[in-house]
Amino acid sequence: MKDQKPSESKEFVGNLKNGIWLFGLSSWVFGITDRSIASFADGYLSALDLTQLFTAATFFVAWLFLKPVSRV
Repeated sequence: MKDQKPSESKEFVGNLKNGIWLFGLSSWVFGITDRSIASFADGYLSALDLTQLFTAATFFVAWLFLKPVSRV
C-alpha cells in the first residue's frame, strides 16, 4: 500500500506539469496569432510590430524547450 502512494503522486505531478505546459503552449500560439493579426491589420509592419513578433516567437521557442520529460 505504501509503495503506491509515491507512484500516484509522481503521476499526478507529471500530469500537472504536462497540463501546465499544454496550457502555456496554446497560450503562446494564441498570443502569436493575435499579434500577427494585429500587425498585419493596418497593411504594413512597423519596427515595433516586428519587435513584438520576434519577442513572442523567441519566448514560444523557449517554452517548447521547457517540455517536461516523461519518466514512466
